[in-house]
Amino acid sequence: MIRTARLWVLAAAVLFSTGGTAIKLSDLSSWQISGLRSAIAALVLTAVMPSWRSWWRPPCLAVGVVFGATLALFVLANTLTTAANAIFLQYSAVLYVLVLGPKWLGEPNRKGDALLILVQAAGVGLLFFGQDVASSTAPDPALGNWVGAATGVTWALTLIGLRWLSLRDDVVEASGAAVIAGNVFACLVSLPMALPVSAPSTVDWGVVLYLGFVQTALAYGCLLRGTRALRAIEVSLLLLLEPIASALWAWMVLGEIPSPSSLVGCALIFAGVVTQTLRVQGDAEAC
Repeated sequence: MIRTARLWVLAAAVLFSTGGTAIKLSDLSSWQISGLRSAIAALVLTAVMPSWRSWWRPPCLAVGVVFGATLALFVLANTLTTAANAIFLQYSAVLYVLVLGPKWLGEPNRKGDALLILVQAAGVGLLFFGQDVASSTAPDPALGNWVGAATGVTWALTLIGLRWLSLRDDVVEASGAAVIAGNVFACLVSLPMALPVSAPSTVDWGVVLYLGFVQTALAYGCLLRGTRALRAIEVSLLLLLEPIASALWAWMVLGEIPSPSSLVGCALIFAGVVTQTLRVQGDAEAC
């Protein structure tokens, strides 16, 4: 049972990790990819997850707005900078959670959190000031890094929102409804800038169908199956496969290799996420 649950979560992490590379295989604009992907994901999740259909409730909508922003910004970041930078900048959300958590959730920072904030900030800084050069798959790394940093902020707000939902509702059902709300919001925001969609190629349609059905809808289904039998700490650690695998996919399929300073920045962000995850579990066990 536990081994199967771990495999479900690992499957989710692998599916999530393919997003950055898949986005770069399409010639559609970032807004077109974002809108179509989220439209497909919202329809699929609404059809197969009846308990998630109450996404229109105000609490779920509130979290859905920032989650939808994360979805759209992540696609945009991937069309501008390397897949590694895009995903690791999103994972820098830990930095913003540490800064915002005490005020918004009433959860005070602990001894050592200041050092962790500095490590995360150093990682983000190295990604920004690294020597990544423009390429066919990363045409504007500087702008893409700024968008990626914004994704880290919106993902942090999403995590805070999901935590808020867990304090007032059933965490699985409310979080699932927020996922659908986020995809609806991302679709609606992207639509005005996505039209008109002129003659997408077979590859373009294949990419958006894959992103909607597999990389988003199926991945969240796998994650739900796994989280029912595992502790939150184990789920969090297993999902850390995503950023590593994302960088590997981009390297193997697209030949993307971030600059040395960017790789160090990714490593610092990754170390910060692992440290924070383990410390949260340590506090829980102490209680």
